[in-house]
Amino acid sequence: MGDPAKDTGDRFTYRHYRTWPEEERWELIDGQAWSMSPAPSTLHQDIQAQLITALRVFLKGKSCKAFDAPFDVLLPVGDETDDEVNTVVQPDIVVICDRSKIMPHGVRGAPDLVMEILSPRTSKKDLNEKFRLYERHRVREYWVIDPGNRAIQVWRLRPEDGYDSGELRDMLRDDLPISSSVLEGFAIDPKELFAELD
Repeated sequence: MGDPAKDTGDRFTYRHYRTWPEEERWELIDGQAWSMSPAPSTLHQDIQAQLITALRVFLKGKSCKAFDAPFDVLLPVGDETDDEVNTVVQPDIVVICDRSKIMPHGVRGAPDLVMEILSPRTSKKDLNEKFRLYERHRVREYWVIDPGNRAIQVWRLRPEDGYDSGELRDMLRDDLPISSSVLEGFAIDPKELFAELD
């Protein structure tokens, strides 16, 4: 996950993306196609399942909704049609609080919260291209879960500009959970999240 397709100079949009085989997973970032193969590891899937379960339990009866990959998030630049959108990503987990953004085929517009789980093939993209992308589209909170280092880092969008410097919690050194500012009362304890993974 995370290798761009060979750059042929072609740029793609959601119109192209929708025609690609369902068994292939891709993301588009500013028109460039990124392969999402092979499938995530069992460790990645375990962490994703724990996080989406915790979010759905927390959000029960609330206005926000949580979705996990594969789930298309279209990030338009302006008022272009869905077919013209050239950025379509599949974050591991998204939380949407404005339900008008939810469509039958995914979400149009920035989620309120995005979680990405690092793997050796995705870490560079998640920490660079996707970080800048989510910041530019004003995703209010960006969580990166790092299984290798048993750590969670959260960046929060400042009103005047981009993300803050980030808050880090490490299973080995920290006794406090890390909390969401978007979902008041929601927190994840790295010790609990990573405890059953060894």
